Amino acid sequence: MNESSRLLRILVPIAVGIAFLLIWEGSVRYFGIREFLLPAPSRITESLVDNFGSLMGSLWITLRITIAAFFLACVGGVGLAVLFSQSRAIEMALFPYAVILQVTPVIAIAPLILIWVGFDHTQLALLILAWIVAFFPILSNTTLGLLSADHNLRDLFRLYGATRWQILTELQLPSATPYMLAGMKISGGLALIGTVVAEFAAGSGTSTGLAWRIVEAGNRLDIPKMFAALLLLSLLGITIFFGLAWVEHTLLKRWHESAIKRER
Repeated sequence: MNESSRLLRILVPIAVGIAFLLIWEGSVRYFGIREFLLPAPSRITESLVDNFGSLMGSLWITLRITIAAFFLACVGGVGLAVLFSQSRAIEMALFPYAVILQVTPVIAIAPLILIWVGFDHTQLALLILAWIVAFFPILSNTTLGLLSADHNLRDLFRLYGATRWQILTELQLPSATPYMLAGMKISGGLALIGTVVAEFAAGSGTSTGLAWRIVEAGNRLDIPKMFAALLLLSLLGITIFFGLAWVEHTLLKRWHESAIKRER
């Protein structure tokens, strides 16, 4: 990809975004749309500046829970996937329960988790709920990657007397790396979504994350502040996604077909 194409990939989305904001601002002013229905971007920016301290504090709380949930999902998902790849019996016994965790709506079990953990440990409850949402993509993708290692190469390793540990570390894990990173890229966004849903479910006074700021602003009809908090959540999600995408590209760009740049 030449320099001009790379520049276009950056400038075109920025230009579209600026045009959208200008149309939004102009439409609100021209049609006289009331602020409690749809605030103008300039008013949202003003609210963001006015409430910057409290919103950034809430952003940090949401980010902290999201990172912790993502880390635990990575450790648990990869660890359990390794067990699944080594034992068909363990996979058959435990994988259905992982599926149950994935398909159970977090909003439905949030009150139960809060009761079990205790309302004095709300942050722990939020962490558990966010982990439940983020866990399965890493587990399923890594398991698929470990089981997708070339069987001919696996037989060759055995022919040369390789141990199960050597087959795992020198063949299966490298083969599963692209799958694992793809699962992590999905899981990063889901960890944020799980945190937000958990904060919504936690209710009044139990959380000071960005999701609760949105609820609080909505209850007070402070719609510009509501949009400002939503903007920060969106920017956080975008940052997480592109950060993980950068990690994926950095680790794969020298050897994997999906990341090697070629002329189209």
